[in-house]
Order: sequence, then structure tokens, then C-alpha cells
Amino acid sequence: MPQIWMTYDELGALCGCGAMEARDRAIHLSLDRRKSRDGMTRVKLDPALMVEFFASVRETDFDLAIEVLQNTHRQMAGLLAPSESRNRRGVA
Repeated sequence: MPQIWMTYDELGALCGCGAMEARDRAIHLSLDRRKSRDGMTRVKLDPALMVEFFASVRETDFDLAIEVLQNTHRQMAGLLAPSESRNRRGVA
């Protein structure tokens, strides 16, 4: 069985509420909670919440997600590409 851990913000987005309400819900449902190395508290989803999570993933607009990833890749490639000034220094 996979384990899915989410921050309160992520859980709130999944449940359609805010982070504080998601925190209260996690406490009410006695979900496992742990502080991660990045300082964020994460909640382990129970089977019912995992069903909701997988349903939300199935409903994702994959074309939009691919477009966003491609745009991010282009931006990052531009940041990593050598600049004109660096190219000219090597030619001189």
C-alpha cells in the first residue's frame, strides 16, 4: 500500500478548505503527522483520502500540466544556457 504524505496546505487543497481546517481534520481523523526535514508538518493520508487524491489526479488536465512543465523547462534552460558575454570572452 503506498504512503502519501501532504502538508496542511496540500491537504486543504485536496479537501477544499484552508490549512488550519485541514490540520483540525487531520487531528480529528487521528492521521499520522510528522515534521519533515524542511520544517513542514506532513500528514499521512488514510485510505479514504487516498481515494480522493487518486480521483483528483485522474481529473487533472494533462495537456495543461505538460504545457506548464515545458514552459518551466524552457525558462530553466534559458537560465542555464551560457550568456552572450561569456561566449564573447572565450572568442576574444
